[in-house]
Amino acid sequence: MVNIGLIGFGKTGKVIAGELLNEPTVNLQWVLRRTHTEEGEFAGQLLGLHKNEGAIYSSEGLDYDAFFSQHPVDIVVDFSHYSTIGVYHQAIKKAGFGLVSAISNYPEEGIEKINDIAGTARVLYSPNITLGINFLIVISEVLQKIAPWADIEIIEEHFRSKPEISGTAVRIANVLGLTHEKHINSIRIGGIVGKHEVIFGLPNQTIRLTHETNNRAAFGQGIIFGIKYLADKGPGLYSMDQIIKEKFVANIMAGSFN
Repeated sequence: MVNIGLIGFGKTGKVIAGELLNEPTVNLQWVLRRTHTEEGEFAGQLLGLHKNEGAIYSSEGLDYDAFFSQHPVDIVVDFSHYSTIGVYHQAIKKAGFGLVSAISNYPEEGIEKINDIAGTARVLYSPNITLGINFLIVISEVLQKIAPWADIEIIEEHFRSKPEISGTAVRIANVLGLTHEKHINSIRIGGIVGKHEVIFGLPNQTIRLTHETNNRAAFGQGIIFGIKYLADKGPGLYSMDQIIKEKFVANIMAGSFN
């Protein structure tokens, strides 16, 4: 059983909490949310699962050193805001907890803190932690190596109120060695959770690789996959696309995908 603490209880955080609460191999010990709303209650009850699990605390004015000391866990899952890591960075290093982060738009100093934590603890960081999008990244990388002459464009579609460029699209561009400004095309419309498409233009044919997140539960399922992967891993920085690539290569070498 892996003991988990969750930072973030917004729209997506609640869905992730539900996935964690329904997973028999993990135990959601606590949830940190920005406000004092529902503090002292249990996520397992608030989400209609009738479980006294996932005690809710407020992060407002929180002493993270004291909190982590009093509420130890194996792994902290962060699905809050890119600025939050600046608050708990030193405390999580001191506590020695693992970290799974799916924040999509860390600035450079946030990435530096991720790497710093990974120097002494196991850290899984991916801007998009769904299995499908990371499979798309790996296949796109393979296709680019097969046809390096192809024209490549990335299209990302999200809900109308999402202000910033998709961190997932930036990740795809970085892996493929493409400039963000020239090769990422953004669409904001309706309530789209997230859709990414990589288009390869070759002479006489076009290849489109598409991934669409239909439900935020996909993020929770990806997090659970990552937690299980980290179970026997030592300190270091891991990413979902690296995990997919590792398993992809291992199965090819074994001659089987069983």
